[in-house]
Amino acid sequence: MSDLSMYGATSSTATEPINLNAEKLLHQPSSPSAVNSKIDKSSKDFESILLSSWLQQAEQSFGSLPGAEEDEDADVGKEQFQGIATQALGSALTASGGIGIAKMIANSLHKAEDARVASELKTQTPSQK
Repeated sequence: MSDLSMYGATSSTATEPINLNAEKLLHQPSSPSAVNSKIDKSSKDFESILLSSWLQQAEQSFGSLPGAEEDEDADVGKEQFQGIATQALGSALTASGGIGIAKMIANSLHKAEDARVASELKTQTPSQK
């Protein structure tokens, strides 16, 4: 019997405890404060990405003169640095309150989460509560 076949025969039984633990971790009930903080962070991250995208499009539209020739001596990393700068600007705008998109998304997700929790509580039997 080769070494490979021996390892192949035991690998499925050896990974079963890992798979069970992973399954438990994926389906752990989260605390309401953890869910609320994830919702708030995700909504702010989304607004930051959206604002960065809008700023990048605006810079590409208005950052150069129509009909102007490309500068042959331009810095090679110019576009990369501009991308980093627009991401930083989008993050800073969101951190200072943004334009309200994160708040609207967070409110909607909080309502959906509250409805989900309420429906779970209704479907639980008295012994599960």
